[in-house]
Amino acid sequence: MRSVIYHPEVPGEARDIVAHYEQISQKLADDFWDELLCAIDYASKYPERHHFDISGRRRSNLTQFPYHFLFRVFPDCVRITVVKHNHRNPRLGTRRA
Repeated sequence: MRSVIYHPEVPGEARDIVAHYEQISQKLADDFWDELLCAIDYASKYPERHHFDISGRRRSNLTQFPYHFLFRVFPDCVRITVVKHNHRNPRLGTRRA
């Protein structure tokens, strides 16, 4: 399993999404957080099982929520570059290193 590194804006993006779901239901927010962490863990173990998006980064789609994250694969780590809603601009976050 590779270690996981986050772009500096990713924690804020995840917090904003969790805050949105907390306004609806704490359980919904917890479910989102759990699914996101599981998807990140899976991406770190099996990065090659994720398809490339138009930016050339790998994409991991959440199954229960309309969100995904993009990541880059390195020999010893994966770097999560953006977490965003599926309907956001496809180029959002693609310039991040």
